Amino acid sequence: MTNFVNTPWTDRFASRTEGMTSSAIRELLKLTADPEVISFAGGLPAPDVFPLEQIDAACRKVIAEQGKSALQYSTTEGYLPLREMLCRHMERYGVKVTPANVLVTSGSQQALDLIGKLMINSGDRILTEAPTYLGALQAWSGYRARYLTVPLDDEGLQTDLLEAQLRSGPKFLYILPNFHNPGGTTLPLERRRRLVELASHYGTPILEDDPYGQLRYEGEHLPTLVEIDAEFNGAAAAEHPFRGGVMYLGTLSKTLAPGLRIGWVVAPEAVIFRLVQMKQGADLHTATFTQMVAYEAAHGGFLDRHVKRIREVYGERRDAMLAALERHMPPGCHWTRPQGGLFLWATLPEGLDSGKLIHEALQQKVAFVPGASFFPLGGGQRSMRLNFSYCNPEMIQEGVRRLGAVIERHLAPKMVAVP
Repeated sequence: MTNFVNTPWTDRFASRTEGMTSSAIRELLKLTADPEVISFAGGLPAPDVFPLEQIDAACRKVIAEQGKSALQYSTTEGYLPLREMLCRHMERYGVKVTPANVLVTSGSQQALDLIGKLMINSGDRILTEAPTYLGALQAWSGYRARYLTVPLDDEGLQTDLLEAQLRSGPKFLYILPNFHNPGGTTLPLERRRRLVELASHYGTPILEDDPYGQLRYEGEHLPTLVEIDAEFNGAAAAEHPFRGGVMYLGTLSKTLAPGLRIGWVVAPEAVIFRLVQMKQGADLHTATFTQMVAYEAAHGGFLDRHVKRIREVYGERRDAMLAALERHMPPGCHWTRPQGGLFLWATLPEGLDSGKLIHEALQQKVAFVPGASFFPLGGGQRSMRLNFSYCNPEMIQEGVRRLGAVIERHLAPKMVAVP
């Protein structure tokens, strides 16, 4: 822990805080505040695609027409018109849910924390991909979770290695099938079906985190795990209730604006009931005003139109980063080719450690996230996560050039021939 001055409080911290760590990404972002640093470190949407006019109009309308309600306390479950809109969103995936199956949260990060509070006893094993989303690890390590992992390859979770870990009896699986953070991979349909089949066989529920699902730049849409689970268990028809073998997390942070802090959980009513109790103890409810603004800004087809613009901008930036990597990365480096999302995953040649490279990279005014942070059981020293959504193509080209030069310098001594 940071060496703070001792106070009467510090020796009274709960023992679970011993397992809590700061986000490596958030700490790194403090170092990239310098405007001269080209940062591939954050998972930041591009501010130049924020729908400022639409949000401004929505704010004015909410204040003019519902101002007293918008500034008042509200129900924990969330603003009903917003939840109804999210239900319609789920129907696109072939999943029939009602507002009783939806809880609006303060970003999907809060949903992860509430689920940890609800589900995880000290020592419970959670099965994740390796690597996996750092925010989930940060949320659940505070509840003293233990982890089982299954590695990724260029097509995502290696489902042929999954069954051995399922036999260990994890509490649930945490999976990011679309445009993985940090891996940039997309799980193929055959693997999705096999994943749901195995999880159902072992009676292990799945938590599907899908923050980037609408941000596809190439290829065909694939059914979500929640949709495949509904089909697999005969609950896809409208007359059947939501079974909930897969619990689903979504967010407006990547498609509307992260500052609104609007996420949601889709789960069986019994789960939502308990999550509501967890949320009441955390913040009573997600901000009424921002929920109303999000609804006014998003409904009526605007969000679909806006997402098309985001796809164009981010698709161009992804292509710029892939081209820059081809041009500037030394031999022996490899990277994923994401079909969507915000990230790609790069692997360095043998003998290099991205955690050691980051200091020199920052001196050269370029930043990335070292890969080791994303592995709950260790590993990943040769890897790094690169974000392509935030910087424009010119900055991406220059940033990758700087990064390639740093890697080249560390490779050079290893490439000198021994006489």
